[in-house]
Amino acid sequence: MEWLDPTFFTALLSIILIDLVLAGDNAIVIGLAARNLPKENQKKAIVWGTVGAIAIRASATLVVVWLLKLPALLLIGGLILIWIAYKLLVDKKDHDNIQAKNRLWPAIQTIIVADAVMGFDNVVAVAGASHGSFLLVIVGLLISVPIMVWGSTLFIRWMEKFPWIMYIGAGVLALTAGKMLTEDPLVHGWFAANPVVKWILVLLVVAGVLAAGLWRKMFGSLVSINDKGQLTIPQELVEEANIRIDDSFQAQRDEKGRLVLVKSGG
Repeated sequence: MEWLDPTFFTALLSIILIDLVLAGDNAIVIGLAARNLPKENQKKAIVWGTVGAIAIRASATLVVVWLLKLPALLLIGGLILIWIAYKLLVDKKDHDNIQAKNRLWPAIQTIIVADAVMGFDNVVAVAGASHGSFLLVIVGLLISVPIMVWGSTLFIRWMEKFPWIMYIGAGVLALTAGKMLTEDPLVHGWFAANPVVKWILVLLVVAGVLAAGLWRKMFGSLVSINDKGQLTIPQELVEEANIRIDDSFQAQRDEKGRLVLVKSGG
């Protein structure tokens, strides 16, 4: 893959988008870990924590790029990436377990460890999108990391305001997953001889992920009612509304005349 090859720039754009979508909350992790530090140490924690996180992520990605050249591992990686793309659309990331530290070195350690734990999906996705090119991984990180560190808060607000950005990101992930499934050494020869079948499979993967994500968003959080008139509330709504077993509710009408349940105590 040459520098001026359109394939190179397409893959590079995919890596940058993947980095932004999957690691867009890095600034939140960094901010949470460093928030209790004195002002003069917060910048140091952010800089050195980010440097350590980047070094670990780059090393892990390069290792995965090498591993994906082994037979069957691209197939496994593609299946993992399909799940990651789906979870991107339906999951809400939880940062409650990120502890704030009041000393510099523990704060740096927290940033590095939290990024390493949360960055598995990013590592797999970028490795798959790189098509085995170590150069693409490095260039992609060099471009996207400054954006992630200094602009990720803005990017998160964009994703909240324009949800379709998440679907573009999930589509890129699913496209990458489909290509990984068809480019594994075990099946590459067959798909190369049947390109139409290859692209049908890739498109089915993309369409399947997006359709599953939309279905979950539309129907996965609906309240159901049984024959006794009892309501069943999905776990996602329970967590979002902070509902406890001992809570009690009253039925009321809102300003638009809709029936709503109002928490009255517990």
